[in-house]
Amino acid sequence: MFYRPADGHGLPHSPFHAVVSPRPIAWISTRGAGGQDNLAPYSFFNAVASDPPQVVFGSSEAKPDRDGTKDSLGNIRETGVFCINIVEFAAREAMNASSAALPRDVDEFAHAGVGKANCETVACARVEGAPAALECRLTRIVRLAGEANYAVFGAVTGIHLRDDCLRDGRFDVTLFQPLARLGYRDYAAVREVFEMARPRRPSA
Repeated sequence: MFYRPADGHGLPHSPFHAVVSPRPIAWISTRGAGGQDNLAPYSFFNAVASDPPQVVFGSSEAKPDRDGTKDSLGNIRETGVFCINIVEFAAREAMNASSAALPRDVDEFAHAGVGKANCETVACARVEGAPAALECRLTRIVRLAGEANYAVFGAVTGIHLRDDCLRDGRFDVTLFQPLARLGYRDYAAVREVFEMARPRRPSA
């Protein structure tokens, strides 16, 4: 099968999200200029550089009370900061609950029953007890093709690691089983890993 996205695929559901998977989930916490906290998951997310550490996430769709975008991006525009919380398998139901399209004055932490903790380097909350959290300062917002598509880049200014996720000096994802987004309504949890060494550079 081959199709051009502009022409449609003819299937019951778009396969694009299933093709580009698994995708890590950024559970993004933000705080508006007025002090209102927000928490929402985004699966178009990844690290884009390591020295210094930098991340990107994609925001699409819009809410009627947010002037062409969603609460997370609206808050980031106001304050210039955000926190990416890593989602463990045990938090899957709370993460899903926080994805509801709620009015901008509703605190998703409370709605989903998620505890809050303070960030150290930025002025917003983070998910209490998350396996890891990346405190970020906005570096740029890039407008993408499409009605409400944006790429949001951030520099990581602080990193929280839960102590019980460290084993032998390494952050071991199998200890908390990070959640990943697939296509349709599907998710996956990382329970197994394997190691491969890079090929050695040929001698001159």
